[in-house]
Amino acid sequence: MIMIRSIFLFLDRTYVLQNSTLPSIWDMGLELFRNHIISDKMVQTKTIDGILLLVERERSGEAVDRSLLRSLLGMLSDLQVPEYLDHVSKRLEEEADRVITYLDHSTQKPLIACVEKQLLGEHLTAILQKGLDHLLDENRVPDLTQMYQLFSRVRGGQQALLQHWSDYIKTFGTTIVINPEKDKDMVQDLLDFKDRVDHVIDVCFQRNERFINLMKESFETFINKRPNKPAELIAKHVDSKLRAGNKEATDEELERMLDKVMILFRFIHGKDVFEAFYKKDLAKRLLVGKSASVDAEKSMLSKLKHECGAAFTSKLEGMFKDMELSKDIMVHFKQASCYMQNQSDPGSIDLTVNILTMGYWPTYTPMEVHLTPEGKKEFQVSLFQTLVLLMFNEGDGFSFEDIKMATGIEDSELRRTLQSLACGKARVLLKSPKGKEVEDGDKFLFNAEFKHKLFRIKINQIQMKETVEEQVSTTERVFQDRQYQIDAAIVRIMKMRKTLGHNLLVSELYNQLKFPVKPGDLKKRIESLIDRDYMERDKDSPNQYHYVA
Repeated sequence: MIMIRSIFLFLDRTYVLQNSTLPSIWDMGLELFRNHIISDKMVQTKTIDGILLLVERERSGEAVDRSLLRSLLGMLSDLQVPEYLDHVSKRLEEEADRVITYLDHSTQKPLIACVEKQLLGEHLTAILQKGLDHLLDENRVPDLTQMYQLFSRVRGGQQALLQHWSDYIKTFGTTIVINPEKDKDMVQDLLDFKDRVDHVIDVCFQRNERFINLMKESFETFINKRPNKPAELIAKHVDSKLRAGNKEATDEELERMLDKVMILFRFIHGKDVFEAFYKKDLAKRLLVGKSASVDAEKSMLSKLKHECGAAFTSKLEGMFKDMELSKDIMVHFKQASCYMQNQSDPGSIDLTVNILTMGYWPTYTPMEVHLTPEGKKEFQVSLFQTLVLLMFNEGDGFSFEDIKMATGIEDSELRRTLQSLACGKARVLLKSPKGKEVEDGDKFLFNAEFKHKLFRIKINQIQMKETVEEQVSTTERVFQDRQYQIDAAIVRIMKMRKTLGHNLLVSELYNQLKFPVKPGDLKKRIESLIDRDYMERDKDSPNQYHYVA
């Protein structure tokens, strides 16, 4: 096995890893070994006889290979849990048949109970420790079904299976969530794991409510072992699916994906972190026109509203209202052709303006730019793309630094804008030296040979990738908002109760706040409100607070 695996190591680490349905070469080798060699009755008999012979020789004083014995016994215990379950089922059937055939019927209940106790009840923990993880890892549905049915027959069997089932989910889920190197695939891995777990519950565990509820508790436990990050990555996963150009093109596929994501969303504690990143990504999709489906966007909004209430989605709904209002205004603007030189041609200027309510949208840094003299254009472009193209009315070539100084566009925005004009499908400009990235010192020339079959050409903007600084900024805004919510909750409680002890106040806050918070953070906010004269300590009892009207 080791030699075979070494020969096909590259195949095992590339092709097999990219196909989740394929087992590794090692796992496939073990499966073949189990099915064709160790399951053979003759091999089993000779192996067991050989093991017993070695044990007997050692007892007689002979030296034997103990590591070989340990390996053989470990192999048999790992490989034979399903076989042992088959053996138990067979014995139960045989005893039931004996009762029907020749034993007194009054002996059936104690006889079957005795067999169940001796073959199952005495070995529940050993069977689960040796076999459950392996069966779940390999998704051995028939064997898991048999285990559930047999364990349901003995006292404490289901409870033991429940506990090991929960431990498996927590352990496996933690390996997905806790490793930063797996962040790229975390959400998809969680969705796949959830599908696998649901299938086991549906098919093997007969949709037992206890298993369903414990599964939900286990998911909630492990997914929050790493605060905030799963919430952020779930929001980004939704963005990648709702953005134009994703593979799940149909509304039905998007709807199914959103339903699955919402299940994960229910488990996370930091829902305000999800909302902050989701809001920022939604704004990009709406403003750049990169949404794959308006119906899917509104469906997601409806799901969030149903899950968290109207307050959670009020700003998100406001963003959609702004876009619809802006669209209506632009329609009326284009119809009012009095601003055109040629009133019979209302489409000679294609202008789109969005009017946004400040409180609904993420904050954007104001930027002063410089407009060059007016020029002719036949492109559907953004403001920054327009500013760059108008420069080429004054000359055929400019350096990156010249364009930056002339337009006043911020450095990273200018690099993305020049990428869209010189490195995309419609290359209106030529970049020297050639390359996908825009570097300092690059030269840009007007492409006199540019040709396109369309009269009106839309040059797509390159969507900005989120930087580490933006992630930190978004997270800091969430924490700042949480401080305001904690302060408001403290004042609200104290205004109603007038006087309250520290422990009761903290308990009330935990009931009202919808995000995880540490006792130390609550204490800091209480001290801050005392300093600002919203409340005061009792002079005789420091743990007692009074509201200051």
